Amino acid sequence: MSTTDIATKVQRRRTFAIVSHPDAGKTTLTEKLLFFGGAIQTAGAVRARRASRHAVSDWMKMEQERGISVTTSVMTFHYPIPGAPKDAPPAEVNLLDTPGHADFGEDTYRVLTAVDAALMVIDGAKGVESRTEKLIEICRLRDTPVVTFVNKLDRECMEPLEVLDDVESKLGIACVPMTWPIGMGKGFRGVYDLAHRRLFLFKDMSGAKDERMPAEGIPVDGLDDPRVDELLGDRADELREQIELLEGAAPAYDHELFLAGKQSPLLFGSAMNNFGVRELLETFLRLAPPPQSREAITGQAVLDPPPPGEPVPTRVVDVAEEAFSGFVFKIQANMDPKHRDRMAFLRICSGRFDRGMKAFHPRLGREINLGNATMFFAQSREIVEEAYAGDIIGIPNHGTLKIGDTLTQGELLRFTGIPSFAPEIFRRVVLKSPLKAKALAKGLTQLAEEGAIQVFKMLLGGEFVVGVVGQLQLEVMKHRLLHEYSVEADYEATDFNTTRWVSPLSEGRSKDEVRKSMDKFIRRNEPNLARDGHGDLAYLAPNRWNLQKVEERFPEVRFSGTREHT
Repeated sequence: MSTTDIATKVQRRRTFAIVSHPDAGKTTLTEKLLFFGGAIQTAGAVRARRASRHAVSDWMKMEQERGISVTTSVMTFHYPIPGAPKDAPPAEVNLLDTPGHADFGEDTYRVLTAVDAALMVIDGAKGVESRTEKLIEICRLRDTPVVTFVNKLDRECMEPLEVLDDVESKLGIACVPMTWPIGMGKGFRGVYDLAHRRLFLFKDMSGAKDERMPAEGIPVDGLDDPRVDELLGDRADELREQIELLEGAAPAYDHELFLAGKQSPLLFGSAMNNFGVRELLETFLRLAPPPQSREAITGQAVLDPPPPGEPVPTRVVDVAEEAFSGFVFKIQANMDPKHRDRMAFLRICSGRFDRGMKAFHPRLGREINLGNATMFFAQSREIVEEAYAGDIIGIPNHGTLKIGDTLTQGELLRFTGIPSFAPEIFRRVVLKSPLKAKALAKGLTQLAEEGAIQVFKMLLGGEFVVGVVGQLQLEVMKHRLLHEYSVEADYEATDFNTTRWVSPLSEGRSKDEVRKSMDKFIRRNEPNLARDGHGDLAYLAPNRWNLQKVEERFPEVRFSGTREHT
């Protein structure tokens, strides 16, 4: 297939993640986007624990019971590209619904490395919340374009201009309103489409059986059109005043600034009532970029990283290259508990994937078969015949693939930027039945491969210590070990509260000196040393003071709070 043909296919791809603070309505919005995209016929509401329906994207039993997202779901659907000819093929939309809870930040971080844009959901009553700030910091590191949706306008919310100021002051992103709300709460009348001069009038559909869009846009000749007064009554003058203020306060839309992550198109609506969702989807598909080229480490440096301080050879991998490449950003075990499967989520970066093809695994130095790769719709899946840059495919995995692995068609490449973070909560796992030792080791290994937890095997005694970022992450681990691996265990508190990955500093030192210094470090600190799930050496510290002292005593050792997946 020529590079021109590949480029044409790639231009139709849109791969994005939905991010927000917990309870901003992210999963509900995800369902409604799927609904308007024709992927589902009825959008399931995320309700109380006893609700008879649950969100399509929340496939894990614990998610369905609690009404929260604790894993990342991948969903693929088609939608006509706004402004394209009627006979043009639709956009291939890859939507990733991420956990909102801070305890699952690593999963969200890795997802953001695999997308080309982000959709930020804000609760109109609360504005920008702490979790949103942290997620946008991650987007800013990668200059990820962000579209903002202010949700829950059918409730009493902050004034729209306040929301605008809140986003700009807390996130440092200039907002460009694409729609503007007319009232809020019980007085919510709809939105005015600033770009196309259309009114969308609101009708509460939250209890209706027919969940179709409540109203089509009504074209008006600007806000001076008499029809605006007919349709909005006393709200018309209020809208005119707000738009006049807005024109003096908000910048004009600049597509280059949006692509650089410095401007964010802003839309308002109510996901629960399906209002503003279709306009959001069409605006997003019109403005969001197709898959972008990526930088990767190349050559022998993939297998043997050069010493610190020396340049690392890299090259830009273009999306339209004929050679296939991609990287694993997530591994999920037991999506289908009946089959005890493990699935590696791979973001394609270049070339074309064909069913039955083989790919080169640089870390292992051999080819692997990708014959049963699948496309996702949350828990459902189907065998994929072909896929291109931007697509997310699932590869059945039996321990061969790890997070951060790159697959190519023979070239030594490694896509970077997929780290693990130092955990903050540690528990020693004590089995209730010694007969379950094998099941425990298997469960911990697989959960660690997913990135759901981090597992440390102590050098002394060989005990398992698990590390997590937050308490909810610990609860998920216990739940999954019990229900997916039938492991009953006690989780005892430890003296550890932080960890650092350790490696020797080799600049200006011989191999013998490096080896001796590491041997000395290990002898002196063996009770606090462990190997993680990747076999890397880690120091588990009881407190920050202890960590600082050890760092001072062993200046020839590097202590790292993050570990790059290699």
